[in-house]
Amino acid sequence: MKAVLSKAVGGPETLVLEELPDPVAGPGQVVLTVKACGVNYPDVLIIEDKYQFKPQRPFAPGGEVAGVVEQLGEGVTGLTVGQRVLASSGHGGMAEKLLVDAVRCTPIPDTMPFDEAAAFILTYGTSYYALKDRGQLKAGETLLVLGAAGGVGLAAVELAKAAGAKVIAACSSQEKVDLAIAHGADSGVVYPRGPFDKDGQKALANLIKDACGPAGWDVAYDAVGGDYSEATIRASGWNGRFLVVGFPSGIPKIPLNLTLLKSCDIVGVFWGASVAREPKLHAQNVKDLMGLYAEGKIKPYVSERFPLAKAGDAIAHLASRKAMGKVVVVND
Repeated sequence: MKAVLSKAVGGPETLVLEELPDPVAGPGQVVLTVKACGVNYPDVLIIEDKYQFKPQRPFAPGGEVAGVVEQLGEGVTGLTVGQRVLASSGHGGMAEKLLVDAVRCTPIPDTMPFDEAAAFILTYGTSYYALKDRGQLKAGETLLVLGAAGGVGLAAVELAKAAGAKVIAACSSQEKVDLAIAHGADSGVVYPRGPFDKDGQKALANLIKDACGPAGWDVAYDAVGGDYSEATIRASGWNGRFLVVGFPSGIPKIPLNLTLLKSCDIVGVFWGASVAREPKLHAQNVKDLMGLYAEGKIKPYVSERFPLAKAGDAIAHLASRKAMGKVVVVND
């Protein structure tokens, strides 16, 4: 099989396409024929050894795939050879075949295309866990989404609208705001690109306050980080819940006096760890998400597709922060 491998620490340009032996399923495992692999920000970090998990090299990036079950290991039940599934693997997905624990596979309906399936579980899983379980978002509340045109951001927009919330989309361009509005956001705000000096930080905070109005937000979904986080917290409503999702703009330093003045919570969202720690919660969330997909309330927006040989370009495109929705690597 062919696989795109990280053999040395570095950016997407260090990845190489090589031929590897086909994997063999052991007890509790399956081998998938990979049809599509979602590209996510952890793929940018993991090849640079900046992610929470550091696989032993060489490894293929790609933690979210869709494909067909090719082999079943001993003791595997509930799956059959030829079945269409999606899987959350952490890494290894940018390859023609993937060895993965059977418990990480979820059957998908015939009506779900492979590219949408590969763009589904990480983004919607993260955002559903964030909004429902960590943010306790309720119908009628106001949600502010930073990075609303990205994969997890658009998922948050759609899920919040399905839950009956008012959604304000914050993005780096009007084109991105327009995309978020097309996916259900009620309004939007374009924020400038940082870094910011002291006056710039104050202007950014005022911009977000104006977008949220005098009552502020009830829940903020921060998939951006950096200077945007403090500015967002300054626009919190009373008892607001600030969800920490990601840091492509850097890890923020928050003055904790703001949490006192606003009586707001800063809430961490580590979906990957929650899947392992709370499997029953994850199983129910996946069931809920599949129901919302079947009802047409959520639908992954796949903006670009790259062949396996160009997987490095796909990761580089995501790292440039120009991508909207989901980028997917596909196998013919």
